[in-house]
Amino acid sequence: MIAAELGVAAGRVRAAAELLEEGASVPFIARYRKEATGSLDEVAITTIRDRLDQLAELDKRRAAILASLEERGLLTEELEQKVLAAETLSVLEDIYLPFRPKRRTRATIAREKGLEPLAARIFEQQEFDLEAAAAEFIDPEKELSSVEEVLDGARDIIAEWISEDQQARGRLRTLFAERGVLRSKLSSGKEAQAAKYRDYFEWEEPVKNAPSHRILAMRRGENEEMLSLRFQPPEEEGLAIVHELFIRSGNAASAQVALAAGDSYKRLLAPSMETELRGEIRKRAEAEAIRIFAENLRQLLLAPPLGGKRVLAVDPGFRTGCKICCLDSQGKLLAHDTLFLHQSEKLSVEATKKVLQLCRDYKIELIAVGSGTAGRETEAFLRGLELPEGVNVVMVDESGASVYSASEAAREEFPDQDVTVRGAVSIGRRLMDPLAELVKIEPRSIGVGQYQHDVDQKELKRSLDDVVISCVNKVGVELNTASHRLLTYVSGLGPRLATSIVAWRDSHGPFNSRAQLAEVPHLGPRAFEQAAGFLRISGGDNPLDASAVHPESYPVVEAMARDLDCTVAGLLKEEPLRQRIDPRKYVNDKVGLPTLNDILAELARPGRDPRPAFELFAYAAGVQKLEDVNPGMRLPGIVTNITAFGAFVDIGVHQDGLVHISQVADRYVKNIHEVLKVRQKVEVTVLEVDLARGRISLSLKKQPRIAGQGKIDR
Repeated sequence: MIAAELGVAAGRVRAAAELLEEGASVPFIARYRKEATGSLDEVAITTIRDRLDQLAELDKRRAAILASLEERGLLTEELEQKVLAAETLSVLEDIYLPFRPKRRTRATIAREKGLEPLAARIFEQQEFDLEAAAAEFIDPEKELSSVEEVLDGARDIIAEWISEDQQARGRLRTLFAERGVLRSKLSSGKEAQAAKYRDYFEWEEPVKNAPSHRILAMRRGENEEMLSLRFQPPEEEGLAIVHELFIRSGNAASAQVALAAGDSYKRLLAPSMETELRGEIRKRAEAEAIRIFAENLRQLLLAPPLGGKRVLAVDPGFRTGCKICCLDSQGKLLAHDTLFLHQSEKLSVEATKKVLQLCRDYKIELIAVGSGTAGRETEAFLRGLELPEGVNVVMVDESGASVYSASEAAREEFPDQDVTVRGAVSIGRRLMDPLAELVKIEPRSIGVGQYQHDVDQKELKRSLDDVVISCVNKVGVELNTASHRLLTYVSGLGPRLATSIVAWRDSHGPFNSRAQLAEVPHLGPRAFEQAAGFLRISGGDNPLDASAVHPESYPVVEAMARDLDCTVAGLLKEEPLRQRIDPRKYVNDKVGLPTLNDILAELARPGRDPRPAFELFAYAAGVQKLEDVNPGMRLPGIVTNITAFGAFVDIGVHQDGLVHISQVADRYVKNIHEVLKVRQKVEVTVLEVDLARGRISLSLKKQPRIAGQGKIDR
């Protein structure tokens, strides 16, 4: 089933499933087991893993249903085959619905009064004297005093039969999905409190076209009791389906069935289908929101690193001053202080002397300024100084830095420092290596999501953890300098083994080879197999330990070197030698061409960081607050967040502007991630500035229409 869904050979899916069952991680399978899976990538392997989990849940529910039916003596061979053949949860539940233990319903009460035989006769819709037949069931002791009361009860039973019909539910499920309309209205008496939802006071659109951000916004409004939502198709279309399925004649019995069908649709089927549709729409919207958040997080984690430079990190502030920290090229805290740059001229002079002195004393190569309160003012102040030659000032997005500074990870790293020092260190390190620093923060707190608090938190965490694991293993981890938190995300490790590695490193000194990992307590052969290829040792005993070549493939590389009469180190250095290698010569039952081609690529650029090179960036001079921004300005900016409806861009005024998806390019854009990435440097045109609401409308088009110069494309 999964192979058909993915459009790949079943053997490839089976191989991936077996490796996952054995405990292999997604990055490990994608990188080092290409022969087994036919080079399936991480996306495909993750999809296989998730679908296997979904199907396992389906089988678990199937087993529970079969057990329930057997226990109550209801399981027939035909029913068992239907249950076993159900491929979706909704179909499975439809099959089980007539047999599910029920609370006391109107139909149940009618059955207790003995009306089921009459209901069955009416449902057949043959010619008979309806009133006379109904009169036979009149019994005041059963609260059946008239023909009408008898027929009411019979119709209740028929209505329940109709509502439990598998074909009816299937067709109506399709109708609701294809023709359902989402309607949103203001809740009574909530006009004043619901102002932020005013766009949805009288909103209507087809369910299948509703974008995720609108659905989540309206659901939030409903949860806050500001809006009321309905998800239904035109009622006449639903009634037409049940009439077509169940009205088989034009006699008196058929008239009763028609009344029962209408009641069944309005009272039972429509609410049930609406509840199902709500669930499906919610899942769809949440899945899209999680997908966007995950893609944004990936781009943020893989942002260009500054690398090993000596940094002066500044956490800016007005009243409480600016906390500054000096870091060495490995991110180690060397010194810290608090400077008052913005209080008085005297204090500013003293601060200037101190900054210049620190730059000289610690050979600072770059100054990192947090983007929070007083960030632009602090940046402008520092740019105005006569800094040592080559020292630049860079603004750093500090989203989540405060979360880190108060976290357990920060307390472990800096038990003797307060949160302001930890925050400044995090700002500096984030510039040096965004990935290594951001993994210390709960992904949901980084601030690149949309409605992250409204989605399924378990699914969100799983998706974001997948992204972090993917990025960490894509880049690779320096074994001798990585933090405990970073090591936790390495394939095959986790918190316990990461702790053991750091403890071994602290007591024995740096690792000289990957082979020494075998000495780490609790790190067995399986964990070594999973982790070794993603751990790097620069300057170790074996030059391959600094590369992504897995130790299991070292004999292949050594054979290549022997055949060329050179050392492994020589093979890494000399391109002419590598060009003489014919990978087909080294194919065997364990190593195929995909792995051999990866090895040759790695030998050419061992341990290469896949992230882009770092580039300096500066905001426009003189534009520090919202009042400085005017329509028509062309300004440099950095993409801070991407949503389904557009991208937010920081232009340096403490208020991100919005580039609506219609303004992202001079062509139609369906998927904004195809055009923009988080932390991408862009140049935008200001379309509108709304000072009252603190909003800025921006465009990336070459010749956009500016406010006051014609209609703006919304």
